[in-house]
Amino acid sequence: MKNNMAGVLAGAFVVLIVLSLSLFVVDQRQNVIVLRFGEIVNVIKEPGLAFKMPFIDNVRYFDVRVLTIDTPEPERFLTSEKKNVLVDLFIKWRIAEVEKYYISVSGDEMRAQTRLLQTINDGLRAEFGNRTVHDVVSGERDKIMEFMRQKANEDAQKIGVEVLDVRLKRVDLPNEVSESVYGRMKAERTRVANELRSTGAAESEKIRADADKQREVIIAQAYREAQRKKGEGDAKASAIYARAYEQNAEFYSFYRSLEAYRQSFKNKSDVMVLEPNSEFFKYFKNSKPQK
Repeated sequence: MKNNMAGVLAGAFVVLIVLSLSLFVVDQRQNVIVLRFGEIVNVIKEPGLAFKMPFIDNVRYFDVRVLTIDTPEPERFLTSEKKNVLVDLFIKWRIAEVEKYYISVSGDEMRAQTRLLQTINDGLRAEFGNRTVHDVVSGERDKIMEFMRQKANEDAQKIGVEVLDVRLKRVDLPNEVSESVYGRMKAERTRVANELRSTGAAESEKIRADADKQREVIIAQAYREAQRKKGEGDAKASAIYARAYEQNAEFYSFYRSLEAYRQSFKNKSDVMVLEPNSEFFKYFKNSKPQK
């Protein structure tokens, strides 16, 4: 009886060992290839519990999440102007067809990354070689990235990989190129500033000349109006004097002579040298009242 129990326990233990070697778990983040003597016998993409032949089949796990290739050092590319630029980039990719991926690169992630980097570097050299520094730095940067993603994805499909994104993180000029570019930019900005200053000075002179012209015109018009008013006043005064003279010429002559005497002998220091029979003393001579 004891021997039978021991046999059952031994059989159960063997069965457990066989089951443990036959069953395996597929994670939802993975695809699994089952190999038998190096040949692919099954590809499992659904998560759950799977079966293999113990001691005969081998299992390879592949991560199908989005992976990132980030270049540790910037790459140097040559533009159409024969100027070097330093480029930092990263690539987002994932395994799309695990069987093709295993056959193409033996499931080696490093080999797949090297293949993708070579494809993208070759494409970037060709693209940068047809564009200027301005284009690759800002002008057509998005266009270059989208073109490289499409081109890299076409090549990646041959090894069962999908390229989701290619991004140029930083596009800089080497120090020796930066200095010349900044110098040229500074000279250009200085030229534009000088042109604006010249234009402003010309406009200022034009405005000032126009203002001076308007001032002269206003002064001339005011002087003309003042002279007209003065002439009108003088004419009215002359008319009044004429009417007064017509009413009593003798009195008017006498009044004007008194005004002349008052203005002439206003101060004690005033001296006049005249002949005694001068018309100026007409009313001095005839100052006695008439009988």
